[in-house]
Amino acid sequence: MVLADFSVNSGAVFTEAIGNDRLDRLTDYPFTRLANLLAPITPRANVAPILLTVGEPQHTPPAIIDETLRANSAGWGKYPPVGGTPEFRAAAGDWLTRRYELPAGLLHADSSILPLSGTREALFMLALLAVPTQKAGRQPAVLMPNPFYAPYEGAAVMAGAEPVFLAATRETGFLPDLDALAPELLERTALFYLCTPGNPQGAAATPAYLAKAIGLARQYGFVLAVDECYAEIWLDAPPVGALQVAAGMPQQDGKPWANLLVFHSLSKRSSAAGMRSGFVAGDPALIGRFSRLRSYGCAGMPLPILAASTALWRDEAHVEENRAAYRAKFAAAEAELGGRYGYYRPAGGFFLWLDVGNGEEAAKRLWAEGAVRVLPGAYLSRSNPGEPNPGDAYIRVALVESADTVAQACASIVRILG
Repeated sequence: MVLADFSVNSGAVFTEAIGNDRLDRLTDYPFTRLANLLAPITPRANVAPILLTVGEPQHTPPAIIDETLRANSAGWGKYPPVGGTPEFRAAAGDWLTRRYELPAGLLHADSSILPLSGTREALFMLALLAVPTQKAGRQPAVLMPNPFYAPYEGAAVMAGAEPVFLAATRETGFLPDLDALAPELLERTALFYLCTPGNPQGAAATPAYLAKAIGLARQYGFVLAVDECYAEIWLDAPPVGALQVAAGMPQQDGKPWANLLVFHSLSKRSSAAGMRSGFVAGDPALIGRFSRLRSYGCAGMPLPILAASTALWRDEAHVEENRAAYRAKFAAAEAELGGRYGYYRPAGGFFLWLDVGNGEEAAKRLWAEGAVRVLPGAYLSRSNPGEPNPGDAYIRVALVESADTVAQACASIVRILG
């Protein structure tokens, strides 16, 4: 917490806190923690570093991006609307309808889709929208899998809610156990973040699982936020989506998407992380309130980027190429790792979640001895009272480099960690 001293004429000194003290409840961001962990370590000079920490695809972005940006360069001089363009909303809606086999006309793009300048800031801001002062007369709860994407926790804390970390371990299929949620907790739940395929474990929720989550959201009156940003990076079969499941459920008051929001991004699907382009879709009432909130706190997506994004959502060829590249990387990793460190073939995403005994120590050794940079699993998870941190034993390895580089890194992991 930042402190300031104020002196008055009497000579008295008052010390007061400056700023929102909720921020002090958060640890440093995972990559800041990693930088501090590895700062004292100098890797061997004769080894080229391999950076497999950030989920930043190193594939060449599709040429359609530059072509469309140049064709729409006049838009750089205009303030973009928060709601984007009709063309963007239509492209996103058409893609959702195709990808998830939604009934024709069920998704109304103009009322059910909102463009985002990347999904991270919107996933964070969602808590400001969803968390009331109290829920069921108590402090609201925000549920999230454990491990989790760091902005979920930050959003919950800064919105004044209690973050509740739900074990998502091998024993639970790497997804929270919905049947274990107590009614007393659900009654004060304001928001539930669910990631499928998951980051970091790559587990994909089944239709029955998603139907159960949607049903709970409606029964207990909370927002279900399904982060589907890795949905297009799959190995064997496309993961089912929450909108797809909701479309087959009984409608609540004629609303197919009641209590439900889904998030999608071009960062992974199109290897276009630098565009900061995504969208949120679902419950029109929530989308309308989200648009109102974002009008106060966010800039709209620039018009040239909206145009390029529109083109990308309408193109599938580059996505197929992307998936083929990731399949080659997983094949390379599997060939080197075999069955070591609990390796398994995930349903989606591009991470390895490896049990190495002690994630921090493994990260330090890999950097010192092999110049391979990975993320300790404990930086993506939290301890519940009386329980160990479920990420302590793990490292997360982002398969963002070429298949050859992935093979080299995995060979180093085996050589160094044994």
